[in-house]
Amino acid sequence: MHKLDDVLYTGVATATGGRGGKAESDDGRLKTDLSVPKGLGGDDGPGTNPEQMFAAGYAACFIGALGFVAGQEKVKLPEDVKVTGEVGIGPIPTGFAIKVKLIVDLGDIDTDKEAMVAKAHEVCPYSNATRGNVEVEFEVI
Repeated sequence: MHKLDDVLYTGVATATGGRGGKAESDDGRLKTDLSVPKGLGGDDGPGTNPEQMFAAGYAACFIGALGFVAGQEKVKLPEDVKVTGEVGIGPIPTGFAIKVKLIVDLGDIDTDKEAMVAKAHEVCPYSNATRGNVEVEFEVI
């Protein structure tokens, strides 16, 4: 576990009503209804779910990590870089777990794409939070 001595920012959100409830950030910028997907026994209502939010957060954060690595290596990261997160959930003997797949589209960049993704995986906060506990797979385009 990494001990964080210098917190630069803290995001705060509150959920009520569980998977079929609501979630809202303390500043009101995030305000969403939650729905349970059919695959988890729900009604697949109009709201989002924790897996989609985790996928979006990890994907966005990973683009930030790619930008950090590109900056260190003096490589220009294309503006059309796209990361698609897929977060699966399923049973394990002690409850439930998630697994992640990140599809990383680096567009037209003049560098070793696989190496850049590997370096970004080392610095990304989501990667550091999940390492050793969540299966994370990459597809590099």
